[in-house]
Amino acid sequence: MPAYEDELFGPVAAVIRAQDEADALRIANDSRYGLGGSVCTSDQRKGEAFAHAMYCGQAFVNGMVKSDPRLPFGGVKASAMAASWGYRHSRVR
Repeated sequence: MPAYEDELFGPVAAVIRAQDEADALRIANDSRYGLGGSVCTSDQRKGEAFAHAMYCGQAFVNGMVKSDPRLPFGGVKASAMAASWGYRHSRVR
């Protein structure tokens, strides 16, 4: 599925069914990219734990990925910003 395999920018959502939370985390971290991610949940504590386990530059709970030009923003893996800023092999939080 192209929306799963590519690095997308804009208001796009790919709906992928997971068997449980562990499978959902595996799917989220399986991407070649890692600029940002979002977790939608009614349990804030579980959402924060899940977000911390995601391998991406910025993780948000019940909010969209966003940036502020006054703050540093980068990703991991083959994410465009990670590749150009040297974060490819590091874990950015």
